Amino acid sequence: MKKILMLHGINHNMFGKRDPAQYGTVTLAEIDAGLQALGRELGCEVESFQTNCEGAMCERIHQGFSDGVDGVLINAGAWTHYSYGIRDALAILTVPVVEIHMSNIHAREPFRHHSVFAEIVKGQICGFGAHSYQLGLRAVLSAIA
Repeated sequence: MKKILMLHGINHNMFGKRDPAQYGTVTLAEIDAGLQALGRELGCEVESFQTNCEGAMCERIHQGFSDGVDGVLINAGAWTHYSYGIRDALAILTVPVVEIHMSNIHAREPFRHHSVFAEIVKGQICGFGAHSYQLGLRAVLSAIA
């Protein structure tokens, strides 16, 4: 069974409360439950991790490398636009990585248009709300050789 690591970044523990016009009312627990259900349907295991600490995110990426995960999904939130530390940790991985965003980052504030991860990830899915996660899971599974 393929193992997929879902990484949730800064402020994502506030989904459902944070800016519902942008992110909807779905909670992080509901997103994770939906991913796990789709994972079972597609024959993979999805493990989710959320942190508001950049160093903890890097350490979890390192652990994913050591554990031999088959693919990684990441919604790093604001870190997407400036965290070279997380970018460098992701670059260590030898498996497909798919970047996810609930909102269309290209239709928002100019600072959100740039992803420091873009050069090292397989692809990016954004703008489909909570459904972006399920699209991301399908994408990362299709990228696994």
